[in-house]
Amino acid sequence: MARKQHVSETPATALLRQHGVAFSEHPYEYLEHGGAEHSAEVLGFDPFSVVKTLVMQDQDAKPLIVLMHGNRKVSTKNLARQIGAKSVEPCKPEVANRHSGYLVGGTSPFGTRRQMPVFIEQSILGLPRIAVNGGRRGYLIGLDPQVCVQLLDAKPVRCAIDL
Repeated sequence: MARKQHVSETPATALLRQHGVAFSEHPYEYLEHGGAEHSAEVLGFDPFSVVKTLVMQDQDAKPLIVLMHGNRKVSTKNLARQIGAKSVEPCKPEVANRHSGYLVGGTSPFGTRRQMPVFIEQSILGLPRIAVNGGRRGYLIGLDPQVCVQLLDAKPVRCAIDL
């Protein structure tokens, strides 16, 4: 019987366990700049169901999180319009790390250092399960996308564009 690789607790998994959320663990070999496409490929997941956690900021440098399909990107114009911001742009990696408490490439929307508003691409909520970062590079967790709404108060938006 293959022994399941145990991944040590992260702030994300601790938060999920504290709330009694069931999730599956999916460690993989992290590849610098491989992104969601790489993790989907090595784990055999559909990149549409692998969800990226993107730390962005508005025109006042207020941070926010956007959850997006692994094979789509965010239309920052559409997002800004929907959330009532003048503009939205990705944070620089070191700024994103500071806000989230995670390293870029290992950012989970759960258990972030700083409370930030969370926006989720609406079509993600229609999926039966998603894989999202579990709080470290090379580690995804599988769960029901509704957990993002329940625990993070994620607001649905429509801002996906093809890569």
